[in-house]
Amino acid sequence: MAALPEPVLQGCTNFKLRQLMRRVAQHYDDEVRQTGLKTTQYSLLSHVLHLGPIRPGDLAAAMTLDASTLTRNMKPLVAAGWLEVNEGRDGRSRTVTLTDAGRQKRTEVQLHWKVAQQRLNEALGVQRVAALHALIDESLGLLSSHLDGATDE
Repeated sequence: MAALPEPVLQGCTNFKLRQLMRRVAQHYDDEVRQTGLKTTQYSLLSHVLHLGPIRPGDLAAAMTLDASTLTRNMKPLVAAGWLEVNEGRDGRSRTVTLTDAGRQKRTEVQLHWKVAQQRLNEALGVQRVAALHALIDESLGLLSSHLDGATDE
């Protein structure tokens, strides 16, 4: 059996991934925007629904955000009455919870997110989307174990 030729890599992987990510994000944003929210806000509501009540630091870690970005992203959702920040077990801690209005808003946005997901599946094909998910998951695992242990010299 003849060996397969070595693949030829062309271009920058970072650029290609960013290009794909921008296009996919734009696709979801265009659909979700009809609800008045951004996809990042939908993600935040979803995380609080599944993890809450949760301390802001734990929420930031779960979403791989820094604390200041989380605080900035939460402000409009708190102002709209979709999230609440309450005192935690002691006077120094806080917890983030989803309000009933927040649950309703998330349900509304989820319908649009599903439309965006279905359209992406149709455009790329379910097999390609499944393969992309598997490749991303595998790559994240490899990068976590390989790069997280590396040190700069």
